[in-house]
Amino acid sequence: MNVIPFDATLELYQQQAKAVFANLQSGDEAVQWRFKWMHPRFRGKHVSEVKSASLTLEDAKLLIAREYYFEDWNALAEFTQAVQHEGEVKWLEQAVEAVIAGDVASLRSMLQTHPELVKAHSVRNHHATLLHYLGANGIESYRQKTPANAVEIMKLLLEAGTEPDVLADMYDQKCTTMSMLVSSSHPHEAGLQTALAETLLDHGAALEGPGSEWSSAVLTALLFGYLDTAKALAKRGAKVEHLPIAAGLGQVEETKRLLPTADSLARHQALALAAQLGHLEIVKLLLDAGEDPNRYNPEGFHSHATPLHHAALAGHLDVVKLLVERGARLDICDTLYDSAPLGWAKHGKQAATVAYLDNYLQS
Repeated sequence: MNVIPFDATLELYQQQAKAVFANLQSGDEAVQWRFKWMHPRFRGKHVSEVKSASLTLEDAKLLIAREYYFEDWNALAEFTQAVQHEGEVKWLEQAVEAVIAGDVASLRSMLQTHPELVKAHSVRNHHATLLHYLGANGIESYRQKTPANAVEIMKLLLEAGTEPDVLADMYDQKCTTMSMLVSSSHPHEAGLQTALAETLLDHGAALEGPGSEWSSAVLTALLFGYLDTAKALAKRGAKVEHLPIAAGLGQVEETKRLLPTADSLARHQALALAAQLGHLEIVKLLLDAGEDPNRYNPEGFHSHATPLHHAALAGHLDVVKLLVERGARLDICDTLYDSAPLGWAKHGKQAATVAYLDNYLQS
C-alpha cells in the first residue's frame, strides 16, 4: 500500500482505488487479503470468499476509505476537504505526524499554539487521541510506528493534560492506550513497550482499565505474547487471582492453587496461554487435569488455532513434544490460514520444531 499524505486531494485516493481494483482483477493475493481484513462485506469470512465474489470499483473505493479509517468514500471525501483548511482536523493530523516521528520540538510548539489538541479525537473511525498513536495498534497501519523517544513524547502529552485512560473506538471496542500498547508488536520490537506501560501507570492509568474486552492489561499482554511486559505489570500490582493469568505468567504454585476450583473455560484459556508462552510444567499440569490438546483455543484466545499451533509458531519445542506425546494431532489446520502446526513452525522459522514435526510425520 503506497501511503498518501494526510493532506492529499481526493484524486490521489481515486488513483489508488483504481490500482487496487486492477490488481484485484488480476488475482493479486495480497489485495485479496486486504479485502478480507478491511472490507465490511468480508468481516469474519475466509479469504476464499473474496476470490469468488463479484466486486466493483466502488468496492475498491470502500476498501481504500476503510484502510484510511473512514466509514465510507463520502467520509473520506469530507476529510480531504477539511484538511485543506486551517482547523482542528488539519492540526491534529499534523500533530499525529510529529508524534510518530518523535518530533518533540514540533509537537510541543503545536500544543502551545493549540492546547485543545491534547484532548482532541480524530475524525477517523477510531477517534484516537494523540496518546493512542503511541499505543501503535488500532490506528492506520502505516502510522503504527514507535519512535526511539516515544517515552518522552508520552510524558509530554500526559503532562500537557491528556487523560491516561481516554477511550477510542478500536476493533469494535472502547479501548485505552494501555490496552493497545500491550497488544502491539511495534513498541515491543522497539524495546519500549514496558517503559511506555509504566509511564502510563506513573501518570494514573489503571491496570484494570475502562473499556471492554481488553480491560486487563496483564491478560492482554499475555494474550499477545508479551511475557516480559506482563510480568512488569504484575509487579506493579496487576491481579493474578485468575487461573489463565497465573498460567500465562508461568506461576506454577499459583496455578496449582487455582486449578482445583477453576471452571472449564478458565482451564481451557490457561492451556492456550501456557502453550503459547512455553510454560512446560503448567501445560503438563493442565493435561494431567484432563484438558484436551486438540480443541481450538477459546474465543478471544486466538481461537482459530490449537495450543500446538501456537507452541510450534513460537518454537517451544519441549511443549510441542509434550503435546504430541499426549495426543495432539498434527493434521488439524487452523481456520484462518488453513495450515497445520508444521506450517506454523515453518512460518515462525523455528528450525528445530520443524525438524521434529517433520520427522514425526514421516515416522
